[in-house]
This record gives sequence, structure tokens and C-alpha cells, in this order.
Amino acid sequence: MAKRSVPKGVIKDIIIVGVGVLVIWIGLQVAFGTQNPFYVVASGSMIPVLQVYDVLIVQGHEPFEDIEVGDIIVFNRPSDHNRVIVHRVASIIQEDPKTIRTQGDANPASIPGTDFPITEEEYIGKVAYTLPQVGYVTQLLKPPINYIIIAIVVGIMIVKQLLKKKSEKEISFSDPLNSENPDTVEELSDLDKIEKDSEYSEHVEEKMEKKNSDEGPEDSAKTSEIDDKLKNIEDAIEEEQIDSKKKDENPKKKEKEY
Repeated sequence: MAKRSVPKGVIKDIIIVGVGVLVIWIGLQVAFGTQNPFYVVASGSMIPVLQVYDVLIVQGHEPFEDIEVGDIIVFNRPSDHNRVIVHRVASIIQEDPKTIRTQGDANPASIPGTDFPITEEEYIGKVAYTLPQVGYVTQLLKPPINYIIIAIVVGIMIVKQLLKKKSEKEISFSDPLNSENPDTVEELSDLDKIEKDSEYSEHVEEKMEKKNSDEGPEDSAKTSEIDDKLKNIEDAIEEEQIDSKKKDENPKKKEKEY
């Protein structure tokens, strides 16, 4: 059973898409100054300002020293740094080094080890924009749905390349002269009806006349000499034909006399 290799066009498309995504991602990291500029709200601690599945765009270029009370920031949980939290700045505990306390809008109080103490080490960035409910897309992309989507995309690329190759083969093997298109046949049949270009014809005639006029007396003499020789040859051939005819007639006359 022959192995089918993946068309080169599909590999090329996948590489182009991958490089494009990588370039966009790096560009966003540089623009927003953080390794991950997008975060999805996973809890209701900031309701009603932020809803679950809202997507947050975080600005990492905002200096920690400029953070004020009332700002919504994204930070790593200070107790273990194993969870990202989005809460509002409730107060500034200390100025040097700057240390702040946060609290969720829907929470009754700040939670030690979660909401404070937040230093520059835990700080990720300030919330710059909110995309409501866009985070539902991330739920759709969880396994195994994400693998199904990838398989569909790759399948579409393969079918596209196969159809492209098939159309190219049909075009290469088709003969325009054998086309069944009546317009093509009619155009080919009208080639004999095309009128001669009058300017081209006049140009050719002038060229021929010029050639004849450029012939010198020596050329004319040679031409007449050749004509005379041809005429002599024709006369000699004609005389031989007459003599042979007479010879054929003489024996017949002798037989009659006898």
C-alpha cells in the first residue's frame, strides 16, 4: 500500500500561518510590555465591573510606582505565585518599598496572602481594556474540540492543494485548437478573410521595384545570355523530337510501297 505524503503546499501554508501567529504574538508582547497581554476573568470577585469570561488586555508598561488607589491590576498571588488575580487597589500600605493592598469589588474584605502584600515583584500590569464575554472562545478551544478544529483546518488546506493541482493538470493537457468553443472555431476560420495590410503590400512592391532598378547592365547581360541558352536547348530538343517522328514514319511508307 503506497504511502501518501502531505502536499508541499499544505506544509507551506502551515508554516506561513505559524510564523504569522508568532510575529503577531511577539508584537503584542512588545506593545503591551508583558509576556501575556491577555487574561480571562475566571471568578466573580470583580462583579459587576468584570464578568466571568471577560477578556482583559493588560498594559505592562504602566510602572508600578504610578499605580494608585482605584486602579484594577493583574498580579501573581503573593503567597505562592501560582495563581493570577485581578483585583482593585484598595490602599497603599507602604511607600518605600511600595506595597499595596487589593480587594475584589464583590468581596467583603481583603484576603491575606491573596490580596496583600503586593509589591513590584508580584505586579504584572494594569488593566487597559476589557473585551466582554470573549473568553467563551477559550472554552470552545479546550480539548478535544481544539484538536478537531486543527484537523478541519489542515483538511481544508489539503483539499485546497489537491483541487489546485487537478485544475493545473487540466489546463496543461487542454488543446485550444481542439476546443469545442464555437467562438474559438469561428475566429480561426476567419483568418483567411483578414484583409491584407495595404501599407505592408505597398512597402513590398516598392522594395521589389527598387531591387529591379538596382540591377546593373552586367546583370541584364547575364540574364539575357541565360535566356538565349535556355532557348537554344529548347530548340534542340524540339528538333530531335521532329527527327525521331520522321524516322518512325519512313518505315511505314516503305512497307506500303512494297
